[in-house]
Order: sequence, then structure tokens, then C-alpha cells
Amino acid sequence: MTGQATPSPFRLEEATIDEMHAAIRAGEITCVAIVQHYIDRVRAFNGPASLLVTADGVPVPPAAGAVRGGAPLRFPTATVKASDLLPDLDRYRGPPLEYGRMEPTASDPSVAQQYGTIVGMPDAGQVNALSTLNIRGERSVTFAGDFDRHPDDGPLPENAPPGAEVFRRWPDALEQAAALDAQYGRDPDLAALPLYGVVFSFKDSFDTRDMRSTGGADARYDVDVPARDHVLVEQLRKKGAIIFAKAVCTEYNGRGGNPGGRHAPDRVLPSTLGYQRSSWGGNPSNPYDTRRAASLGSSSGSALSVSTNMVMASLGEETRASCRGPSNHNAVALILPHKAMLGFDGGAIGADIYCDRSGIHARTLADCAKILDALKDDEQGYYDPRDVYTTVPRPSVLPGGYAVHTASRGAPGELNGIRLGVIRESMLVPPGSMTEVPIVTAAAREIKEILAGRLGATLVESKDPLWTPDPDIEPMGVDFRTALARLVPVFMPDLLFRLGRDGRPLFPEFADAIVPTAFAPGKVFGNGSMAPIDWCVAMAEGRIAPPKNLDIGTIQQQELAMAFRFHISQYLMRRAADWAEHGVAETLADWPALNARSKFWGDDQRAAFRNWEEVADPRNPLGQRQGVDERIMLRELLRRVDMMVILENRLDALVRLHSPWPPGLIGHPHQYDILHNLAPESLYGPNAGLTEVLVPAGYVTTVYDPVYALSADGTRYVSAPSHTPTTLPEPGLPFSLVFRAEPGKEDVILRIASSYEAASKRRVPPPAFGPIPRKG
Repeated sequence: MTGQATPSPFRLEEATIDEMHAAIRAGEITCVAIVQHYIDRVRAFNGPASLLVTADGVPVPPAAGAVRGGAPLRFPTATVKASDLLPDLDRYRGPPLEYGRMEPTASDPSVAQQYGTIVGMPDAGQVNALSTLNIRGERSVTFAGDFDRHPDDGPLPENAPPGAEVFRRWPDALEQAAALDAQYGRDPDLAALPLYGVVFSFKDSFDTRDMRSTGGADARYDVDVPARDHVLVEQLRKKGAIIFAKAVCTEYNGRGGNPGGRHAPDRVLPSTLGYQRSSWGGNPSNPYDTRRAASLGSSSGSALSVSTNMVMASLGEETRASCRGPSNHNAVALILPHKAMLGFDGGAIGADIYCDRSGIHARTLADCAKILDALKDDEQGYYDPRDVYTTVPRPSVLPGGYAVHTASRGAPGELNGIRLGVIRESMLVPPGSMTEVPIVTAAAREIKEILAGRLGATLVESKDPLWTPDPDIEPMGVDFRTALARLVPVFMPDLLFRLGRDGRPLFPEFADAIVPTAFAPGKVFGNGSMAPIDWCVAMAEGRIAPPKNLDIGTIQQQELAMAFRFHISQYLMRRAADWAEHGVAETLADWPALNARSKFWGDDQRAAFRNWEEVADPRNPLGQRQGVDERIMLRELLRRVDMMVILENRLDALVRLHSPWPPGLIGHPHQYDILHNLAPESLYGPNAGLTEVLVPAGYVTTVYDPVYALSADGTRYVSAPSHTPTTLPEPGLPFSLVFRAEPGKEDVILRIASSYEAASKRRVPPPAFGPIPRKG
């Protein structure tokens, strides 16, 4: 028939799972070709994208890193002079700075890595998303080269390390793909194998039996691969997925914090902004501007590898914002199930077992939901016996699956009748700051024009002194402040007695109104006449006003729990026991061995890990707030605050801006000294353990980056606001909206979020990482 359009050849970039499956059945692509295409993209785009910051700015000698995709990494030799980054460096009088340098790694002294201070490289052409590829011979340091020889290629060398015979029998990614092609050809059983041929990366925290797994750490294990898979990795294998790569992540899911102790760093970093960094794998960069952070969270490589089309999907982990931040800054979709519908802590290196949870990155919500359905075991469901947190009520898991709720077309009026609460606390602009203005302005317009204007949802906004109410939007009757005033006295009255960093009461109106009360040993505040308990009653009943700063941001901060000391000890013990079943001894099985055989990209981490080794008591020190208690109490409080707001305002779900800040410049100052540029309000979801769904919502081309300033006493560098805009080329820097509801209502938020996704179509692939030329 003349005039009929010729179908375009199938392109793997930006394809969905369903589109890929259709191409396999049409004979347009095979599983082996899929894996090879991703390997080619890794060779083209995956590599170091950071420059060392040195005292003199002199180039460093060439250095080769670990082999990835068949060739060793090549690090840039150019460096940045510290005085070009740090103003008034000649007047600095603080602790010695930790300048950038190349050094051998602890895991493999024959390869190098960047240590100390770094900055992002402009127009790098690479993003450093993946740290290990599942390619035979390079997927392990312990079993590198001929120690990973295929069983058909003859016996192992005589000096092969223990465990090599077990390890080499696991097929690599290309062999996994070839086995699928040989068994199914063009007719895979997609009912039994819904993730057939889907290529995955994994945050390095997840154990994979066929790839190096160290949580991003440069730790010299006897055997750097675990003897068994994480339960979610195991499920993906069963459902036809191809286990392809480990993604770069902030080691130990955010470095674990510092419990305090006798060890202090010898040198300090002026800033760690943009360091979603692995001592083994290096630091990732943002694909929309490689000078900038890949994320505000440690699952950076997971979302980054999806955004740049190096994989089709990835599993990440979130303790605070480790999944949402990477999704937000890389323009990919995310489903973050409630704590702990998906297990994490059984077979993974975690940071805080009270908050850690698994998340799913893909380019569409439909793909995320398809993966979530596939992760459900036919017998155990989502329960993992190794993870105590998966003992959740069964009604909190939808009986009919999740993908069925992502079929929205984004038609006009599709959300008529839906009442959607807008969390304005996520969209505030402090007086004198310009940094938040571009994204907040764009997000407010997006919510109003698409969710309400096009899709027909009724918006109901919360109130805050820094937010000017929109006259076109219904205000909440009971908002978050009101709910906190009612619920804090019942569920967490301890909040009111907190002290700020300056040692003064965090809520001064409370302290001033009550009779002198001991807030902490040796500290007495209060000059009023009310007993604290009577003040709480009066606030809960609306007789007196709550403190002005009693809001969802202020209450999120918690004391560090001793959970990291417990979790790492348990993980190392389990890992050694798993290898012992194969007759292999793993002697890196406790904290002393871990510290003796590790290197860290920052000396602060070395000191912190020495302090963790000396922690002996699971409780917080006497006289301090209790980290474990706080986490459990705060989760109960936040879940009930959400429900009160939802019920009182007859809401179906809530929507918020993930972050009002663009990705920061790597190695530059944090947003006015807010660590990692993590807004307190964004901690709500992980602290409450609530399901959240994230969708790309647009881009901004104007940003206001904070600048360095030397403190008045010359002892440290601080961040200062800048009112000078930076203009970026299209599409600019991405931002996302987050949808939330209570456990068991995922069908509602998936319907709302997928409708918005279909109507807005906001994802734009990063232009610098487009299709590579076809071979042949």
C-alpha cells in the first residue's frame, strides 16, 4: 500500500519493558544484543568525571583504575588549584585541609582511585554510574582474570583463591542472556518470566553472588563476592532478569555517621556536597550538568544508570533520601514501598535498620510497578525471614498487584473527584534566599496547571508562615501544624524538651511558659507558672498556641542510633557463615578486621569507623536522647499526623516537591550549611516509612548556587547566598513531584501519579548521553 509509513527500527534507549518484549518477539533484538548494547554504552559513557583539588593546581601523573567494560579506567590528570575554589585561602586558620590525590586502593593496590577533595568536570562526557560490570574476568577483584575462567575453558590456575571454583560457575551477564535466547528464542513465557531480558543494576549495598559486593567500600575481603544473593536479587533472577552491574553509591548508604569517641580526623574536607561517593567506585556526576551532584542521596548510580540508558532498571536503597534524591536529579520514576514491604536488611549492607528500605528506579511508573509485582515470591509474598522488618500486616500489601493501577492515559478530567493535599512546607523560600525560587515557582505552576487544571483534581493546600496562600486553592482546615499540636503531647512529648545546637531550647515558647524544668543535666530553663504536662494539655485542646516552629521540618532530626554498629557486625557474621558452608574462610568478619583492611576517600570516615569499632552499648550514652526510641516514636507520630490531615480534609493522597534545590556543584558549599542539601521536610517519608511515588515534573534553566565564604575567625568555610543567576542550556536541571498515601492505598497514588506522568510527559533524556551509533 503506497503512502504507508515504514516502522522505525527498534531502539533500546528509552524503551519500556513491554516495548522491549515486543521487539524480542518480532525478532528485532535478542537478549545477547540487549546486554551487548548496554556494555557498549558503558564503554562510551561510564567513567571518572571529577577533578582533584590540589594545593598547587599542578597536573598529576596518569593513573589507571579498575577494569570496567573491558578497559581500565583513565583518570584525568588536570587538577584545580585550591585557591581557585576557596576564597581567602591565605587567611584560613582551621584544621589542615584534605587535598585531592591519587592513591592505590586497599582492595587492589595495582589500581588507583581519587581521594580527598574533588570537583565536577564540566562537559565530561562521562558520569561514573556503574562500579562493577558482570563480565567474566572483571566482576571480582578476588577472582579476577583467569581466576574467573569459564568451566569449559579448563581447570583454574593452581594459585586460584578458595571459592573460585564456586564463583566461576555463575554465568556472567552475556552468558545469562545467551541462555535465555537459547531456551526461549522469540517466544519467552512472559507470564512466568515477566522481567525476561530486563537488564538491572543494583546499588552496591545489595549482595549479588556473581559480582563484587562491598557496599561501595574499599574493603579487602578474602572473598569480595557474597556466597548468596539478596532475596530481591534472587527474585529477579527467577523472573527472567539479567543481573548486569553494581551501581556507584555513597559507601555504607551515607557513610554511617559518627557516634563520637576518641578518634578525630587528621585532615578535613571543606565540603562533601555532591559526594555520593564510593572509596572503591569513585564519584558520580549529573548527566544534565556533569559539574553537579548526581543526587541528594546515596543510590546515585542506580538512578543515573537508568537515566543515561546504561540499564533498563535498578534497585536502590533509601535511609533518608537515597532513592528519591537520585530519581529527582536524574529525571527517572521511582516507587518506594512502605517500610518494609520490600526487604532490605537481609543480605545487604545497611546504615540504619529502622529506616532502610528498597526502592525501584525505572524510566516509567509502569515499569517500576511491573518490577514491584515481580519481586513478590509465589509462596512467601514479600516476607524475608532474614529481615525482621518485613513482618508487616498483610492487608498493607495490595492483593491484586500494582502494575494494574498504572494504566492511566492522562486524559482531561481523569482525576475529577480526587482531593489532593499539597504540602506547602516542601516549597518554602527563606527570606533573602534565591536558590529555591526557580524550582518552587515551576513546581507550584505544574501542580496547579496539570494536576488541577488539566486532570481535574481538587487541590487543598497546607499553611505555613513562609507561604503566601493561593486564593484559587482550598486551604486545609486541620493542617500539619494543627495535627502536630494535637498529637505531639500524646505520642512524643519528648520533642518539646529538645535543645538546639546552641544548647538552648528548640521550642522557646514552651520553655518560657513552663516552670523551671531540667531539659538536660545541668541545664534549667523556664520562668512561667505552668507545669509542662498542663501546658501540653492546653496546646492539644487549642487553648494556647503551639510553638511557632513546631512544624514537620523541625521535628525530623534525630540522634544517631547505635544500629550501624549492630548491623555491620551482623552482616559480616552472616557473610562469613555463608562462605563457611562452602568450606571457604572469610576472615574479614568483624569491625577490627574491617578497619584494618579498608581505605576511605575522606579521613573523617576513617575516624568515624574507628569510633564505631569501639561502640559497645546498643543504647545511646546516658543523658542523651535515645536514637532507637526516637525512631519508633517518630514513625508512630508521623503516620498519625498524615492520617489526621488526610481524614480531616477528606483527602485521597498528598503531593509535595521533593527538593526546592537544584543539584549542587560537586565539592562546593552546601545550601547554607545544610548537610548534603537535604531539606528537613524531605525526611518525613523515610522517618514515617510511608509509600512514596516520584515522577519527573520539569526542568529549570536558572539556578542560584551558594558560594564559599571564610568564617569570621578564619577557621572554616561556610556557605553564603548568591543572587547571581547561572543560566543553563535546555532542558536544564530536573525536579520531581512526590505522591504519598498511607500503606494499603498504593492503588490511589499509583493512579494519581501515573495520570500525571501521562499528562505531563516531563522526562527528557540527558542530551549528552543519547543513542550511540549502531554496529553493523
